[in-house]
Order: sequence, then C-alpha cells, then structure tokens
Amino acid sequence: MQIESLKVFCDLAETESFTKAAHINEITQSAVSQQIGSLERQFKSLLIERSKKKFRLTREGQVLYEFSKQIIQTYDSLHSKLQEIKDIISGTIRVATIYSIGLHDLPPYIKKFLKSYPTVNVHVEYRRSNQVYEDVLGNVVDIGLVAYPSKDNKLEVLPLRRDKLVMICHPQHSMAKQKSVRLPDLSGQKFIGFEPDIPTRKAIDKILKDSNVAVQHVMEFDNIETVKRAVEIDAGISIVPQSTILQEINKQTLAQAEFQDGEFYRPLAAIYKKNKVLSPAMRQFLAILKN
Repeated sequence: MQIESLKVFCDLAETESFTKAAHINEITQSAVSQQIGSLERQFKSLLIERSKKKFRLTREGQVLYEFSKQIIQTYDSLHSKLQEIKDIISGTIRVATIYSIGLHDLPPYIKKFLKSYPTVNVHVEYRRSNQVYEDVLGNVVDIGLVAYPSKDNKLEVLPLRRDKLVMICHPQHSMAKQKSVRLPDLSGQKFIGFEPDIPTRKAIDKILKDSNVAVQHVMEFDNIETVKRAVEIDAGISIVPQSTILQEINKQTLAQAEFQDGEFYRPLAAIYKKNKVLSPAMRQFLAILKN
C-alpha cells in the first residue's frame, strides 16, 4: 500500500467522482478503480457502495477516509518541512480563478512569481465562481481566486484588495462625456449584466436596489469579456470593475464614469481548504498576491 493510493481514495471520497479523482491525480479512471480495488483487497473490506443512484462510503470506507486524511496531511507536512530545510521552492500550484481576476489581475503577479521561482509550475483554470469553490473543496485545485468571498467553515479566506466599480457605456452614449454620474441617472437604461448567480451581479443588484434604481436588463453573461463586448456595440450600459476596462479606455472603445453617490468596491480574495498543508511554493505565491 502506498501514500498515492490513499490520496486517490481521499480525492474520490471528497469529489464523489472517479473522473475528478483521476483528473486531480493525473491518472486514468481505470487506474482509480484499480487502486480502490487494491485497497479493498488489502483491508478485506468493501469501501464504496457501488450504486448508480448515489456515491456513498461504507462504514469501513469512512474510517479509512478519516485516517487516510491524517496520514496524507502528516506526509504533506513532512515534505513541506524538508523543502524548507533545503530552501527549495518548487513543485506545481493549481489555481482556479474567475475570469475577470484571471484575465486582468493575475498575469502580473504570476510573471513576478515565476521570475523569482522559475522551477514552479503554475497551472491556472478559468471557472465560474461556484465552480472555484467546488474545485477548492474537492482538492481539484490548491488555491481559488474569487470576488465577494463567501464564508465557509471549511475554507480559509485571504483578503487581497478592493476593485472600484464604475459605469461603462459606448463612446457615443449620452453619458459618455460625463466623468461622474448619479445612480438615479441609470434608471430605465438598457443594462448589460452578469448572470443572476454571479456574486458581482448580486452586489450590483443590491447597490441599485438600495438607491431605488430600476434598470432594463437586456443581456446577461457569465464573464466580463462578453459584457464589455456588448457595451462596445452600444447594446446598453453596465457596471464593472475598473481594472477590467483599462485597455478599452485607452483604445477609446468604452467610456467610463465614477459614481457621485459614493465609491463602490468589489473585494477580491484567495481561498484554500482549511487545514491544507501549504507548500513553500504556495505560501510564496499567496504572499506575492497579498502584497
């Protein structure tokens, strides 16, 4: 029996998916099944109730999972400590990020990190907000980058910075010449929004509701890039993080205006699983993101 087999079993137990467990460990689904079968023979116990309806561990499987997590955490701590002693910063960091952070905030930080630690491989996946949380909790990734972080007793949240929200419109729009606008000025305007389940959309809805402003939602998208493209064709106005439109403002394909009613910010954060053993590389990566 090897540590790798126990890790595969724990990943399977947490994701409840042979496909995801295979992906996390970079092996085939067949290899996952073989390793689970090997553990069952080793312990002479059925570990998983094999049913098409729902994945479930047996009582023996639950016990093995709880002890295996302790073994893996101890092993990871040992590996991390040995790297510290040898002053080694290497390995792979798996990151899941929402589109806006991944495309506009993350690149300079990765460039800085890789310049300092060229032997570390940073693998980035672009995901919807809810999928970032799922990937972190399921050990598919090590670190997640999100906006408006949710509280979860299974997660550690590291606040990063705040991103100012601004109104954007087409350069020929009636509000394009204004450097600042009032929220009531948006009433009745055609509005390009994020999809309802996205945290930034929920925050913008609250800002508008608190000011008794009703806009006319004409399009809804799940990522910032499509929202901007829709505004560029004058399909409507929108409210977006200022850091995501720098290129369009420079090229004058969009116009922006700040709010006279007050400043509104989108908080950004890094999340990772509670009690996760962070490698020296992960700690340095988080330190660069924080600074």
